[in-house]
Amino acid sequence: MPSSTRTEAAEVSNQPQERSPVPESEQDLPTPEREQSGPPQDPGPDAAGGPAPPTGEGAGHEAALEELEDKWRRALADLENLRKRHARELERERAAERARTAVALLPVVDNLELALSHAEADPGSIVEGVKAIRDQAVDTLAQLGYEREAETGVPFDPARHEVVGVVEDADAEPGTVVQVLRPGYGKADKQLRPVAVAVAKRE
Repeated sequence: MPSSTRTEAAEVSNQPQERSPVPESEQDLPTPEREQSGPPQDPGPDAAGGPAPPTGEGAGHEAALEELEDKWRRALADLENLRKRHARELERERAAERARTAVALLPVVDNLELALSHAEADPGSIVEGVKAIRDQAVDTLAQLGYEREAETGVPFDPARHEVVGVVEDADAEPGTVVQVLRPGYGKADKQLRPVAVAVAKRE
């Protein structure tokens, strides 16, 4: 190799090499240092410990909701207790009313047994005894609020009477009760049963 060629090669190797320019697209890329220098980010909902407890207005809403739920449960419990107490009191009142009615009828039963015990000794007195017991039973029903209804000659009243027959009666006004086939007990607003009647036929 000629000496001039060696000299040029040495000069080239001794010159400093220039760096290749960095593309503009790579200049904006974040470096690890830049990524770490930013402010710390809040942990997400999946981070250990879960979301932070509500504070301020949110905490007040949560407390108010819990208080309303507690009052609602207490109201339900009070309502159920009131319903059970009312059912017990109603059953006691029904039992007491049945007992009062039975006590009122006991003298009637006693007189029936007394009449039957004297029937063999004096058969003729049985009729009078039965009539007296019947009157006593009617009086007992009246005391309980159910008076006997067995009037004739009164206009037919669908609230009190039940028509079981229609008859021709020239002396009675049409629609008038001419015969009572079964007495009723009680008024129209509080009635054990209506009066079974026959009414005069309308011409």
